[in-house]
Amino acid sequence: MEKKYVVGLGEALWDVLPEGKKLGGAPANFAFHAGQFGLNSIAVSALGEDKLAEETIQQLEEKNLQYCMPRVPYPTGTVQVTLDNEGIPTYDIKENVAWDNIPFNDDVKAIAENARAVCWGSLAQRNVVSRESIYKFLDATPKDCMKIFDINLRQNFYTKEVICESMKRCNILKINDEELVLIGRMFGYPGLDIENKCWLILGKYDLDMLVLTCGTNGSYVFTPGSMSYQPTPKVEVADTVGAGDSFTGTFCASILAGKSVTEAHKLAVSVSAYVCTQNGAMPILPEEVKEMKD
Repeated sequence: MEKKYVVGLGEALWDVLPEGKKLGGAPANFAFHAGQFGLNSIAVSALGEDKLAEETIQQLEEKNLQYCMPRVPYPTGTVQVTLDNEGIPTYDIKENVAWDNIPFNDDVKAIAENARAVCWGSLAQRNVVSRESIYKFLDATPKDCMKIFDINLRQNFYTKEVICESMKRCNILKINDEELVLIGRMFGYPGLDIENKCWLILGKYDLDMLVLTCGTNGSYVFTPGSMSYQPTPKVEVADTVGAGDSFTGTFCASILAGKSVTEAHKLAVSVSAYVCTQNGAMPILPEEVKEMKD
């Protein structure tokens, strides 16, 4: 029996930050953090046939992160990141790059068929090639696969159709408060308060869970009939890059380990707070941060 995978699926890119470039992209960040809890995690994307692709592979191997990233005749993805005084990033995401053209080949299909969990977002669906590969991947996963749509709205790279399609295919939706406002407008229920919007989406798309993060104002996990709330710890922020992905990776690992929603939520909050105190998206977590306290 092949060991089941926890998959980060979508964009592989370099965040070009003021202090230099760092490997990023939500799928690799998610897979890296899920892997820190002992899961067999893997990042699935595409790379170019260029020097940056070689550097990507070198970094993934240094971080002991498994990957399946076929080479395609497009440049490896980059993002210019500028940080404001609070460490909050804005992104300029280069278009028509390798991760826009992820092929659904036999290797990718084999991973899909052995997935315990998969996390994907809207950004990697901006181009039809990767979007169709993502749909094929999701369709090939086992029935009991945990499917997390971490919506991750960036610039203007999303449409109502793309969001609807992924909300139908996921069983867990992860969204932040700003994205919830945009989705509320897009779907025609702007007047509802935050909690009612979440209950409505949970029911309408028959979700197992809806995870809402509200930055410094805490986070919520809605499940049919119950809600978990956790405040955000006050920490010295280095940057917030990858904090959301560490939250999702930790939450996924905890649920797969049989933790309750509240326990998983607490641990996800403390891990993402720690990641905010570190530079870059993939810091190694100290043991005391990772401990799943019973």
